[in-house]
Amino acid sequence: MTFDPFGDYETHGYLRNVATEKDLAIVKRLEHASFLTGIDEAFAALAKHRKLNYADVLETHRILFEAVYPWAGQDRTQTAPRLTIRRGKIIFANPPDIRRAIDHALHLSWDKEVMRARPGEIMGYLAFGHPFLDGNGRTIMTVHSIMAQRAGFSIDWSSTNQADYLSALTAELEAPGKGILDNYLGPFVGRAIAHDQLSAQVLGVAGLDGSAQATEVADDSAKASVEAEYQAMRKKRGEE
Repeated sequence: MTFDPFGDYETHGYLRNVATEKDLAIVKRLEHASFLTGIDEAFAALAKHRKLNYADVLETHRILFEAVYPWAGQDRTQTAPRLTIRRGKIIFANPPDIRRAIDHALHLSWDKEVMRARPGEIMGYLAFGHPFLDGNGRTIMTVHSIMAQRAGFSIDWSSTNQADYLSALTAELEAPGKGILDNYLGPFVGRAIAHDQLSAQVLGVAGLDGSAQATEVADDSAKASVEAEYQAMRKKRGEE
C-alpha cells in the first residue's frame, strides 16, 4: 500500500514531490541527493544556536529536503493534522503531541550531563515525535549528532548494526526511559569529533538513503478504534 496521506498520489506523485514522481525508488534517490547537498548547510545553521529548539528541527528538515518537497520544514500539524501515523506496531505521536515529544528531548539535551547519560532516551523521544511525513530519521540524526558533540561525545553510528539499532529503538519507543537504547548505544560512545567531521559521520550511517524504510500507514485519528490504539500506546509508554 502506497503511503498517501494527502490522497493525491495519482496526480501529484509520492508526497507531492516537486517532480510529481510516483516511482518510490526514484523519489528516494532524489531525497538522498537533497540530503547530501544540504547536510553541511544544516550543520552550519544548527551551529548558530546555543540551545536548539523546535524551530531549529523544522529548519533542519527544510534545508535537507526543500529540493524535493514543497512542504519541507512543515510538521504534521500542517501537512496531516487529522492523521495518525504508524509503522508496524509503533504508533507515532499524533499531531497535537508532536512538539511536546520533541521539546522534551531538546530540553533534556540542554543539560550536558543528561545528554551524556541518556543519549538513547533522547533519541527515542525525537523518533516518537516523528514530525514530518518523510525525512524524520535523517533530520533527527543530524540534530542528535550536534547535541551529542556539544555534550562532549560522539556516537560511532557507522559501527552500529542497523537491524539491532532499529530493534532497540522500537523497544525504546514502546517503553521510554528504561535505558534500552542507552544500553545499546553505550559501546559506540566515544570522544567528541570536530564540528567539520559531523557531516561525514552522519553520511556513514547505514540505511540513511531511505531505501530500506519500512512502509508507513496513515489512519484517520478521529476514528474511535484508532484513538483507542493511540491512547493504549501512550499508556504503555507511561504517558497520561
